Amino acid sequence: MTQVKPFDVALGDRTGTRLIARPRRLRSSAAMRGLVRETRVNPDGLVAPLFVVAGDGVVQPIGSMPGVARFSVDTVVRECRELDAAGVRAVLLFGIPEAAAKDAYATVNYDPNGIVQRAAGAIKDALPHLLVIADLCNCEYTDHGHCGIVDAAGEIDNDRTLEILAKTALTYARAGVDIVAPSDMMDGRVAAIRAALDDDGFTKTAIMSYAAKYASAFYGPFREAAESTPAFGDRRTYQMDPANRREALKEVRLDVEEGADIVMVKPAMAYLDVVCSVREMTDLPLAVYHVSGEYAMLKAAAERGWIDEDRAVDETLTAIARAGADIIITYFAKDYLRRTRS
Repeated sequence: MTQVKPFDVALGDRTGTRLIARPRRLRSSAAMRGLVRETRVNPDGLVAPLFVVAGDGVVQPIGSMPGVARFSVDTVVRECRELDAAGVRAVLLFGIPEAAAKDAYATVNYDPNGIVQRAAGAIKDALPHLLVIADLCNCEYTDHGHCGIVDAAGEIDNDRTLEILAKTALTYARAGVDIVAPSDMMDGRVAAIRAALDDDGFTKTAIMSYAAKYASAFYGPFREAAESTPAFGDRRTYQMDPANRREALKEVRLDVEEGADIVMVKPAMAYLDVVCSVREMTDLPLAVYHVSGEYAMLKAAAERGWIDEDRAVDETLTAIARAGADIIITYFAKDYLRRTRS
């Protein structure tokens, strides 16, 4: 009987050696590949970001983000109905007030009749089962465009900013928001928000912290969408240095200790090593934000015929899930689910 040797790639050898390890057997057809697929995108874990503006009947396309628009409160409800029909289970709201309403202290952010507050209430009235997440930051609401209160020396006052965030979180919870998502990267904000919510009886309102949010070049189109470009300086004194991974783990650990229910890494594609490291260090649900610049790059390349958009989106979302993400915030959510669930 011919002796079977260990794996041997010398196919030209006719001395009796047999090739017994053939991984390609499990790639032979679409059905076979699907049978053994290791990673799948969780359709219930996709979150659609939405930009809400003042006015009525507003649908404003965003030039740098094809297929994405700003909505007024009435039209965002209509958009949420479409998202719900497609299978989207959660939305992330960003409010964009009129320029005249902005001031140095983000006062309109915690107005009970503010844009996010009204949008959240309208969405929950129309679709009570849809999960509403509210981004919690000040950059869209300040006249200087920074995420915190600016002191007399032109620096971001961390602790005064916490007071604003806590007040705003309460108005969001009262409006029906299920999850508040602080994205400001101020030190101690999760603890301050958790205390404010609990003290006011909102113990069920969850916190999804932007735990490791980097000062990234991939936010460019978002600045146009949210009208939140800083009037001076940049955000590098509070958002993270893209070179740092260990610091990200420290930030995540602090947010977990302060009471975060979900932690997030932002952006996605250039930070999958960080996503993987965070996945290994915590059992909390892990969210990843597939940001505006990443979306715009795929759209631009697809429009020029340089890539197959559907395949590139599938590959990208799968990579994010493979790195360990449970929740993926992506502007592709509606189109992806419409295509993959049809």
